[in-house]
Amino acid sequence: MSRTLPAWIEPLLGRLGTARVEDFTRLVTPEQGGRESAVLVLLGEEPGVGPDLLVLQRAATLRNHAGQPAFPGGAADPEDADAPATALREANEEVGLDPSTVTVLAELPKLWIPVSDFVVTPVLAWWHAPHPVHPREPAEVAHVARLPIAELVDPENRMRVRHPSGWIGPAFSARGMLVWGFTAGVISTLLEMGGWARPWPRGRVVDLPPEGSAPAPSAGTDDVDEMAGPLT
Repeated sequence: MSRTLPAWIEPLLGRLGTARVEDFTRLVTPEQGGRESAVLVLLGEEPGVGPDLLVLQRAATLRNHAGQPAFPGGAADPEDADAPATALREANEEVGLDPSTVTVLAELPKLWIPVSDFVVTPVLAWWHAPHPVHPREPAEVAHVARLPIAELVDPENRMRVRHPSGWIGPAFSARGMLVWGFTAGVISTLLEMGGWARPWPRGRVVDLPPEGSAPAPSAGTDDVDEMAGPLT
């Protein structure tokens, strides 16, 4: 596929020029401390399907965030030059993504995840030459999927979820995945910024099962959406 950016990305890139932490979360990112991390928010496009996002699903046997959908990514290594380097290295290790097929577009504001004390930089990128990807470490990654934007913005696939702690946040149901927490929060904001979002029933709330739930994304409430979640 051509490295030329598709027209549908341009509104999002224009809006990101003025993006602030407050657009994504109510939590203030600390000036010092926190473990530096990055995730790859990879936009692609499939013929006949349209724009999509690459998401993986954590293995059910993991100690942390078991079974949760997530962006590829993780903690920075000392040899990583910057956040894009971390995100691309992790994506290669997790799903076999070839970094040469990716055009990095922007770094989003650093977002703090208090439950794990990660300071995460979402790295927005264009997949100019898509190729097959798959879990490279089945003990860590169970599944990889490209979630169509058309399905993510479909009102039938949008909801909020309530964690057993009382925290409530955005969620998406697509391709057999329930995407929530940090990942869903970033997706929700980007859909709005890109002008892709459609009205959806915000009163639709689904309870997460108490058994096996990840830690609450933050000290949540029973009536306020808070974006910040676990590094999922």
